[in-house]
Amino acid sequence: MRKLRHEEIPRPDPKTARALTGHPVSVLLDNVRSIYNVGAMFRASDAALVEKVYLTGITGTPENRKLHKTALGAQDTVRWEYQADPLPVAQALKRKGYTIGVLEITDCPTPTTDVAESFFPLCLVVGNELHGVRDSLVAEADVAFEIPQFGAKQSLNVAVAYGIALFDIVRAYRRSAAPEGRDSKETPHG
Repeated sequence: MRKLRHEEIPRPDPKTARALTGHPVSVLLDNVRSIYNVGAMFRASDAALVEKVYLTGITGTPENRKLHKTALGAQDTVRWEYQADPLPVAQALKRKGYTIGVLEITDCPTPTTDVAESFFPLCLVVGNELHGVRDSLVAEADVAFEIPQFGAKQSLNVAVAYGIALFDIVRAYRRSAAPEGRDSKETPHG
């Protein structure tokens, strides 16, 4: 085994990356206050090949240069748009057949490891670092995803939680989309 050099790692250029067909997962970030968390979430969104990221409320956008510090170029490869109010975005996606899934602790949790094939296409909603997903979005949701945790703390940093949930969701989709009896191990680019 040897560690690959940066130039040996196969990856598409930004123009090619933007043209790739994403997994049937969109993301709605609402009131995420830390621009560094948003940047990290862009980077995870690129790695997971999401369709689109919707930035709402006080969530910062790629126009803020500080986002680039943690996004590391993902701001150029991930499709995104800003809307002040998240509710019309969620409602429009729901009308298009998307399952609205909030990443939130509720009285009716679905572990992120138990994502059903019927949930796709899916919009994952992630909220504020302190207050979580706003009540109006929880009320609009079809499912509440929760990350199983085993220690004393009840939550994770929002960007960390997002990455875990997103990859659980994408893995579930790729398993359901794989040919009968085979788990899809092929990379989206390969």
